Amino acid sequence: MSSLHFDDSGNMVEPVAEFNIEQELEQLQQKKPWPSGIHSKLLFKKDDFRCLLIAMEPSARIKEHHADGTISVQLLRGRIRFNTQAKQHELAAGSLLGLGASIKHDITAIEDSAFLLTISWPSNQELLTMKHRGYGT
Repeated sequence: MSSLHFDDSGNMVEPVAEFNIEQELEQLQQKKPWPSGIHSKLLFKKDDFRCLLIAMEPSARIKEHHADGTISVQLLRGRIRFNTQAKQHELAAGSLLGLGASIKHDITAIEDSAFLLTISWPSNQELLTMKHRGYGT
């Protein structure tokens, strides 16, 4: 993959970007130890979309928060516990979970894990009309 270019808002200029997930995971592993047991890398960002690669060490936890857009979590390696206020989901490699906007959730790694997080990002106009704004609320 060639180098990506970004505009002033941090969005990628290129309309298409290709990633080798195995290579990306290897690069994350080389950055260990991670201060909080978690390491993430933004792979692709547009006004209406985000894709992040997140790796977690055993027992690492992402505290309760919500996303302003609909998300998906695709587990690539390991096992995680994905808790919503309604239910606890234990996901293993190969699992895919979808979650509607503004639903509070937290994540705990059961073992060394990695997943792709995709977020369908709302427009600025939609963000302004939302009752719940920001992360961690």
